[in-house]
Amino acid sequence: MKSMGIDQVISGKMRKWGVPAARISFAIIFFWFGILKPFGLSAATGLLKATVAWLPFGEPDTWLVVIGWWEVVIGITFLFRKTTKIAIALLLLQMVGTFMPLVFLPEVTFQHGNYMLPTLEGQYIIKNIMIISAALVVGGTLYKSKRKHESL
Repeated sequence: MKSMGIDQVISGKMRKWGVPAARISFAIIFFWFGILKPFGLSAATGLLKATVAWLPFGEPDTWLVVIGWWEVVIGITFLFRKTTKIAIALLLLQMVGTFMPLVFLPEVTFQHGNYMLPTLEGQYIIKNIMIISAALVVGGTLYKSKRKHESL
């Protein structure tokens, strides 16, 4: 039996704790940021209302409440393996709306109309690519492959 190097030990711990850490992170972030919206306490309130103002139904204040509770549900459903598929579906639908300001409000999300210079709001939105990636990793753990893992 070979002795394991420190990097292998660390990698094993990362493999063991990575997905649970991601689930807990999702729960904290989505619950926390989501619960602020229905109470009008979110820093994203103005951006969210401006983004949904063009929708042909519902008022921006109503959308703020709906999206806030939607995010709370995303956070809660990520805590449990049995509800992970629901969490990912809700997250992906929510992300469509999250990226809308990049298209509909470029004057808010990019500096001087330059798409290479996101504003703080733009950066806040673009970083969601990492959230989508983490959701894909968590979702990828739901089923065991019947084949042995192949190296990349």
